Amino acid sequence: MTHALRFTEKDLRRLAGARSFERGLGYLSAVTRLEVGDEAITATVDGTDAYEVELTEDEDSGLTGWCDCPYGREGNFCKHCVAVGLTVLGQAGSVPGQRSAAATRTRLLNGWLESRTREELLALVREQLADDRDLRRRLELRAAAAGEDTGVVRERVLHLLDTRPFARYGYVEYTDAHAYGRQAAEAVTALRALTASGRAPDAVEVAREALRALGRAYGEIDDSDGLIGDLTAELAEAHLEACRAARPDPVETAEWLVRYLLDEVSDATDIDLFDYRDVLGDPGLARARTLVVAAWRADPKGWAEKYLMERLLKTDGDAVDALVEIRAADLDPNGRTHLVIARELEAAGRADEAMEWAERGLRETVAEWGPDSDLVAFVCERHQRAGRPADVVAVRRRLLRARPSLAAYQHLRTAASAAGTWESSERTGALEVLKATARPERDRWYGGSVLVDALLDDNDLQAAWQAATDGYADQRQWLALADRIRDRRPADALAVYLRWIEPLRRQTGDATYERLTELLLSARACHRTLGTQAEFAAYLAALRADQKRKRKLMALLDRHGL
Repeated sequence: MTHALRFTEKDLRRLAGARSFERGLGYLSAVTRLEVGDEAITATVDGTDAYEVELTEDEDSGLTGWCDCPYGREGNFCKHCVAVGLTVLGQAGSVPGQRSAAATRTRLLNGWLESRTREELLALVREQLADDRDLRRRLELRAAAAGEDTGVVRERVLHLLDTRPFARYGYVEYTDAHAYGRQAAEAVTALRALTASGRAPDAVEVAREALRALGRAYGEIDDSDGLIGDLTAELAEAHLEACRAARPDPVETAEWLVRYLLDEVSDATDIDLFDYRDVLGDPGLARARTLVVAAWRADPKGWAEKYLMERLLKTDGDAVDALVEIRAADLDPNGRTHLVIARELEAAGRADEAMEWAERGLRETVAEWGPDSDLVAFVCERHQRAGRPADVVAVRRRLLRARPSLAAYQHLRTAASAAGTWESSERTGALEVLKATARPERDRWYGGSVLVDALLDDNDLQAAWQAATDGYADQRQWLALADRIRDRRPADALAVYLRWIEPLRRQTGDATYERLTELLLSARACHRTLGTQAEFAAYLAALRADQKRKRKLMALLDRHGL
């Protein structure tokens, strides 16, 4: 049934977004080979490359678009789709006639094909095979899969998974990954055809080689849109389907699976050993368990070994102690593994042991950046739930003393305020810790103390000013302090601004000019509060005379009315 267009310019703008829609306007003249079919609209758009675009309309989902440009392959309605959509809207009146003509052509073609003899159809196919190498390879593979020569199937499957024809500089770039994926998908189709034709044992053997081949190739492909990742999952599923149909020796299959899963080439496929439970049966599962345990004991820190061991234990049911043993063999230096163990124990109803492991993680942290923040939160939350706010304060106090930082100070302040001990005792001690961690050093450009940041965070501006005066502040902190006190103590703030303006007068560069302008604006605000605008005008005139050769600076000052 033919019909007029169901989409509007508003739909194109909604699907593409404002930016892509506006960019699409610039490609209207680049649309060529536009064809309005009875089911889809296709066209070529000349951009960085010649991109193929297809628009389809569905009564339920509305308008959808596909383009083989990089942005379009990610599933976006790109500027090329916009250009084609707008071009079609420009000739909307002729669309029903074009669709009717397309439907007529389709009926005529189908009728003509159905009227051909077998010999005529074979001649037509052979004619196409002579001109289309890709079609020839696909049909050769399907013929081999339907025949008796497994060697040909194996050779063609591995050829389809070979990245070398697509790899420039030894790597399959994003723009070539889609073409490689289309070719490799034929390998999956062939394996499934082998299984469907009653040759599942052959499919198992070829699939094993294909899994390894694709696993090795995966690291050489830019798979930003996940296309090849999806393909590897389909290949793994085809292998499992073949195993279920062939019922290979369960022990030998278990041995192959474990070897494969311990090899880094398996990372691409995410095969789960226990998806093969029905294939392996009790004998195969028993052999797999033996091999996994042996592999883990030989290398308890190996990622694959640990993962398989954990899967084995979880599949076997309640095995918390064994899982703890596995993870305890390779503890992260920041306590993250301690937290994983604590959560396992807590989920098993062993809260006291969970807390012991979590607190042990806090004690044993050796990473210089401190314990994992989630581990600290876990311990503090459990103390809080148990009605032990003093213990939360104690944890936060230890962390501040071990690694003083503004965040540690803020966490301690929050915990002690909740416990009612911040102002009475904790704050004084915390500030002493921060004061002891930094040596006073006047007029430094960077490396200010946590002490000044903490006092500013407390809004204790008087104490922050004193700490800065004592040498604990860097330039950033001095200026932040000046901004905070400017309305109440304009003279003190002005002295800070002028002090940091002076070294900038000897420097050049856009960033310097912007910073100098900001400081002058702040100085002007102080003079206005003090009622000394004339003094600022004289200062600014002298500065402009001294800096007049810096044309960019002069233009910037003019722009801000300075």
